[in-house]
Amino acid sequence: MAIKLEGAVVCVTGAARGIGKATAEGLAKRGARVVLGDIDELEAQKVANAIGRGAIAVKLDVANPASFAEFVAKAKMLGPVTLLVNNAGIQRTGRFIEQALESQHREIAINLGGVINGMHLVLPDMLTQGYGHIVNVASMSAKMTLPGVAVYTASKFGVASLSRSVRSEIDGSNVTITTVMPSAVQTELTAGLDIRGVPKSTPEEVAAEIIASCRHGKPEITVPRWLATVGAVEELLPEKIGTMLKKLAGAQKRILHDTPQSRAYQNRISQS
Repeated sequence: MAIKLEGAVVCVTGAARGIGKATAEGLAKRGARVVLGDIDELEAQKVANAIGRGAIAVKLDVANPASFAEFVAKAKMLGPVTLLVNNAGIQRTGRFIEQALESQHREIAINLGGVINGMHLVLPDMLTQGYGHIVNVASMSAKMTLPGVAVYTASKFGVASLSRSVRSEIDGSNVTITTVMPSAVQTELTAGLDIRGVPKSTPEEVAAEIIASCRHGKPEITVPRWLATVGAVEELLPEKIGTMLKKLAGAQKRILHDTPQSRAYQNRISQS
């Protein structure tokens, strides 16, 4: 079921930068009343000020249920929440056994736990009012595995699976859930990583697909669209063959180590 954005109250997490920022800007241009959530409240406020049109910024730690509840409560002061875009996420790079266990749990808490928190908070009202849409931003990592981002991949598999399961539970309602799965996006999250040969998208291209989903409500979208078959191919290939192909492409070594750029970004958003 399509939702109307003109005058709608919409919530976007991780809205201070990248995909979230581009999405908030695009939704506002279509007449939506945007509530931007981000752990970096100062940067989110700058974006809200630039957007204007009644946009507001709220400090949000998606991994904290109380913080998320406060975020949704502030949005509901403007009216019923019509759209939630669960975009906030972090990506730790490096060999699995060399990463700190605490940081791995934090990654799961943000990337998957944040989506659980958001859906659990907005779905009851959406189902009661018989109207609403949720977009969960995952990754092509939800369809295929890649060494060097093991926990990130697990979290995005979780987001895709969660979305499918909840969609089946609410089938027949007028509430829709779309999972958006971009390939490498040109943001600070991928800064400094060796992603040669990997299909790339801009935040604006991903935002356009998020906004388009408000009209068509399709279950899953890959960005670019032609990547939709990639996950199916990996599932069909024997694991040894898939691993061999990744080795030939150099994927085994490309992101096994942190870079100064990506680590600086992760440290900043983790400590905000």
